Amino acid sequence: MSHADVAALLPLMIVSATAVFLMIAIAIRRNHKAAVTISLVGLAAALGSLALAASVLPRQVTSFFILDSYSFLYMAILLSAAAFVLLFAFDYLNCREEHPEELYILVLLATTGAMVLVASRNFASFFLGLELLSVALYAVIAYVRTESISIEAGIKYLVLAASSSSILLFGLALIYFESGSMELSQFTAAATRTAGHANSSLLVTGLMLVLTGVGFKLAVVPFHLWTPDVYEGAPLPVTAFIATVSKGGMFALLLRWFHVSSGHIAGAAGLVLSIIAIASMLTGNLLALRQTNVKRILAYSSIAHIGYLLVALLAGGPLGAAAATYYLAAYLVTILGAFGVMTVLSGPRLEAASLDGYRGLFWRKPLVAAAFTTMLLSLAGIPLTAGFLGKFYVLTAGAAESRWVLIFTLIASSTIGLFYYLRIVVVMYARPADAGTIRDVSILPLPLPTTIALAALTGLVFLLGVYPALFWGTIVEVTRNLG
Repeated sequence: MSHADVAALLPLMIVSATAVFLMIAIAIRRNHKAAVTISLVGLAAALGSLALAASVLPRQVTSFFILDSYSFLYMAILLSAAAFVLLFAFDYLNCREEHPEELYILVLLATTGAMVLVASRNFASFFLGLELLSVALYAVIAYVRTESISIEAGIKYLVLAASSSSILLFGLALIYFESGSMELSQFTAAATRTAGHANSSLLVTGLMLVLTGVGFKLAVVPFHLWTPDVYEGAPLPVTAFIATVSKGGMFALLLRWFHVSSGHIAGAAGLVLSIIAIASMLTGNLLALRQTNVKRILAYSSIAHIGYLLVALLAGGPLGAAAATYYLAAYLVTILGAFGVMTVLSGPRLEAASLDGYRGLFWRKPLVAAAFTTMLLSLAGIPLTAGFLGKFYVLTAGAAESRWVLIFTLIASSTIGLFYYLRIVVVMYARPADAGTIRDVSILPLPLPTTIALAALTGLVFLLGVYPALFWGTIVEVTRNLG
């Protein structure tokens, strides 16, 4: 490897080194503040190194990694999301009896796995990044050992993730057997391949198995059944991590290797992904209507939002990748803010998950209620928020390629989603029936780091919603050469 290769890999190396250094520091002496400080400094250093490493891009490092402006854009998004998760995790773990330091190691390792996915160009690096991410998630989901629901969620994710990884690995083997190549570009070839090629059925079968494994990680229908249980059982900061860094890393890989720059995905792959997108949008929103637990509402909501992202992926063309990237950035900012509000309202023994627990929140914590309202309106796609412009770009990309069935499904399902988002808003602004409706924790002052994080996320929701040019031009430029 040359010096330029090392420079290009610097962000990955810094995050990995931070995890090792933190493990050594914990072995010497446990200190919660020191652990979160080391982790945040490491993430900030990795984020800063992106600018330094950008001078050697684009770069192919061995046969495993492709480091370009697209990789670095998504790495910046994932590193920023991980930093917000750690800020929320500090206050969450500070009032609990668990040893908190190991969670930061696991989050750093999982973030490294997501970054590897973003930069992968080979089956081996893809699977390595996926397993690094998954194995760390097994532990953090069940991190609160005193809660049986957390242990149950961890076991469910372990069993289902191991099964999906086996299916995905078998699909990779079939693609390699048919093509003789371990390049992820074989996904693009399989997605656009026409009938009549030798062994094309074997290639398509392998692609369907790979999509099954990827579908599990993204929690799309029909691979979504784990999502509400894991979201509900995992600690709130971990739920935020799964919804952002984990899904963001996997979707970035899917977008790079399945995006078609001219036209749209057709054939068997296009049909299957279209069915998955339609089913995810409708199922996620319809099932969310029946929930009274806010974590489960956001879990089913996430299924629908991945369906929206698939619309942009399926549209392809010159706008598809840019629209998907903008929507994903807007969604990650919004869902981080939503789970951040839930985290700061949680007590040492009980999370703020029940819908009834939010009744009258505005009359106790008006600024927190306003922040949560902003996040919910953005998820619903209300104008002046990031979610509105994200959906606008997705609809524009779909219309440019005449994907009318997907567009009408998106509009109809988004209308359904308005009900359960606004239901939470109505509950927050309703007057409490008695003084004990809101948990005592809601009258406590918010810690300064959490307050700053929520303020930053709220500002980003409005910035992405009213001034998209600040980011849209960069995103279009970065995604121009995909496919």
